[in-house]
Amino acid sequence: MMKISRLSPLLLVVSVAFLSGCSALKKMQKDADKVSYTVVPEVLETHAGNVDATIQSRYPEKYFGKKVTLTVTPVLKGAGGETAYPAYQLQGEKVKANNKVIAFVAGGSNSYKGAVPFSKEILRSDLELRVKATQGAKSLDFRPVVVAKGVIATSTLVDNSPAAILGWQKSPNTTGVYDPAIDKFQRIVPDAYMADLVYLINSAEVRPKELTKDEIAHLNKYISEAYKSANKELKGVEVSAYASPDGTLDLNSKLAGKREGSASGAVEKDLKKGKISTDVTSKNTPEDWEGFKALMEKSTIQDKDLILRVLAMYSDPEVREREIKNLSSAFTKVADEILPKLRRAKITANVNLIGKTDAEIARLADSDPAKLNQAELLYAATLTQDENKQKAIFTSFTKIYSDDWRGFNNLGYIELNQGEVAAAASSFQKADQLNPKNPIVQNNLGCIALKGSELSKAEILFGAASGAGKEVRENLGIVKIKQGDYETAAKYLNGTSTSFANCALAQVLSGDNAGALKTLESATVQSGRIDYLKAIVYAKTGKTSQMYAALVSSFKKDPAYKAIAANDLVFAKYFNEESFKIALQ
Repeated sequence: MMKISRLSPLLLVVSVAFLSGCSALKKMQKDADKVSYTVVPEVLETHAGNVDATIQSRYPEKYFGKKVTLTVTPVLKGAGGETAYPAYQLQGEKVKANNKVIAFVAGGSNSYKGAVPFSKEILRSDLELRVKATQGAKSLDFRPVVVAKGVIATSTLVDNSPAAILGWQKSPNTTGVYDPAIDKFQRIVPDAYMADLVYLINSAEVRPKELTKDEIAHLNKYISEAYKSANKELKGVEVSAYASPDGTLDLNSKLAGKREGSASGAVEKDLKKGKISTDVTSKNTPEDWEGFKALMEKSTIQDKDLILRVLAMYSDPEVREREIKNLSSAFTKVADEILPKLRRAKITANVNLIGKTDAEIARLADSDPAKLNQAELLYAATLTQDENKQKAIFTSFTKIYSDDWRGFNNLGYIELNQGEVAAAASSFQKADQLNPKNPIVQNNLGCIALKGSELSKAEILFGAASGAGKEVRENLGIVKIKQGDYETAAKYLNGTSTSFANCALAQVLSGDNAGALKTLESATVQSGRIDYLKAIVYAKTGKTSQMYAALVSSFKKDPAYKAIAANDLVFAKYFNEESFKIALQ
């Protein structure tokens, strides 16, 4: 007799539950193609260094098991590898968890947003969804579903070559005045020496002791040396004669004119004695109110503020004189301390200081740079286009004038241009220590931060560089492209003279194809990069023949763009066309 074994009631319940769960999972797996997916954008794009994806799913009626949990992992899978987005979970009505619930009878929908870092390996890739269904201890993997193909990486075409700025002008000294000897180079520097001939009241006679005083002797020596020196040019002597603002205007006019004549005669006599030939020009001012005001402001006279108020209130010279004389005690001081100094003729010798020739400066910069002042040594760097020679000059500058920020700043400029980013960073930091918060140096430190992808730091530094030059706007434009703020980037870059490509790129990415094409066509240098961006614009606007012409031109100027185009999904619909394949050969 055959023996029949029977299942225990408990085992029977477990078995039924297991088979029921397995059945629900298999049914969902079988009907998985009834689930619809929509991806936004249809072809993924990279912005701000990430690839964002929005995946909307719709589950049909009587599909989603009440006790089932789905774990969905979006994955970008390319030939060079794969990158997974964060997984998300959905659950049936009877699952005790906190995931989005999809009803069994009515079905339901879900919207997911995720991002992964961009890499070149996922340019030509599939966005597939890997779904695992779980019920209790049982799980089942569904067949992966491809919902989108590839990544458009137009934003990565940004030229991350931030513009550093050279420093030529030294910061002002404590008085706020620039020192020409250490400032921007000028071969011809205007110079002057001034001395006064002082007269007695109501007199136009030049007293002998005035002609022998030290300042007149220094003036004559200055004129003589300028006349004889090979590196000085005597431009002429000016005589300005004055009368003090007391007495009648008619008297003072005549007196100032006579002083003009006597002072000019004295100057011409001294020039003739020294055998010096130069122009002597003259003029006179009947009442020297400007000189009066200047001396009053410097004086310690008790009522000077009241007198200055009189000058401000009245423009009529007679009224001024009357009101000041009414201040009897103050006028006594004015008559003793101020007015005698205004009875004068001011003699000014004008001279041009002639600097070294270009040949002399270039030779000394190479052989003996210590014989050049700061302005001359910086100027020497402009006499050559050889960056290595410029680098040597700026290096010499940092050694000879080690307390001047410009040497380190300009050395860093060359180092950055030559790709020595770490060395440039060190040089810019030294410049910043010597001249903290200098806008030029802040811009250059921002360039270092931008090269290192420290976007927030770079943006702060460029903000501190306001006013340093147009380069700051160009650099901020690069930052904004990398941050994905394309409209702001286009505003920064529009109108710049060196960032046509980046400006056009920002315009393309913000949807302004017409503006981008206009920018590209106005570029002063029609490079391979410019042509490649034109091809992108033409592809986006459906101008196929122009697109092919731009691609061919781009490849001819810079063959590196062939490899970029081969994986650029902007041209995806042309990949199988014979013309596209021929262009890539």
